[in-house]
Amino acid sequence: MRRTAATLTVVVLTALVNVQPARAGLVTHCVGTGGAVTVPNDLLVPAGESCALTGTTVTGNISVAAGANLVVTGGRFSGDIHVAADGYLDASDTTVAGGIELASGAYGAFLRDARSGAVTVRAKGSTTIDSFLFTEGATIEGNVTASAGEVRLDKTTQVTGNLSSSGTYYTDVHDSFVDGTLSVLNSATGSVVCGSAVRGRATFAGNLQGVQIGPGGLLDSCASGGYWGRDIDITNTAGGVWVDDTIIDGRLTLTANDPVARVATNNRIRGGITGDHTATALRTGSAAGEHRSARKDRRAESRRSAAAREARAAGDARL
Repeated sequence: MRRTAATLTVVVLTALVNVQPARAGLVTHCVGTGGAVTVPNDLLVPAGESCALTGTTVTGNISVAAGANLVVTGGRFSGDIHVAADGYLDASDTTVAGGIELASGAYGAFLRDARSGAVTVRAKGSTTIDSFLFTEGATIEGNVTASAGEVRLDKTTQVTGNLSSSGTYYTDVHDSFVDGTLSVLNSATGSVVCGSAVRGRATFAGNLQGVQIGPGGLLDSCASGGYWGRDIDITNTAGGVWVDDTIIDGRLTLTANDPVARVATNNRIRGGITGDHTATALRTGSAAGEHRSARKDRRAESRRSAAAREARAAGDARL
């Protein structure tokens, strides 16, 4: 059969199209500062680098590599954020449609007036860094699950799912809302819940240095108690248990705590109290508690300031 030049051209072009490999997803590297632009793919902050974004939209996923920093204000992210070992995420007035994951040994994440999906803090493992998750005025649509480090939800943070921690340094909730259950297990320096509302059942077990529900206690300073929609179980706690100025629309169960729990007479507990406890008046937190709450600001601010300086020094990221 005779083939014309036009036919040969079509054959060659078809062959070229057929041998083209599938297009790999693009990844934009960010080192330096970026503004109100749209990144139409995944974003990576390379290892040891800093990226500072203002008003930036990212349509893909974001990776903060080992030792890297991402500081963002007014961002809009469509995917997930993964923070590697010694990586840091600082997000203000930012929406993350996906979840946020801190890998083992991540430095931490600070969410201020931000919205995200579920947040996970992985176990420390063999790493030398203990992570943190600090929030102020944030909305987390899903569960918060922490297996390491410092956890403090503050200033009207809302969690639409459950808050569960195991093996953290501490897990504290101040002036915030948890729509699901609350579980704090085996924390090294206990747990404080003040001025907050928890709709689901609450479990505190195996915690060291105490559990403080309300303002009367020695772990931290706060102004008021809170509301609990279901039962509270506090068991196997060392260092002290304090329950003060609190409404519990369920039963309070206190078991195997050393010393025995101190329960203020100003609580309103619908289902009554089961277990060993002492009814007493409680005083508000001590100076040691003020030091505990101030730790959050110091640890995050030091990394945030250094990251911002490094990003400015690197110049325009050319996104």
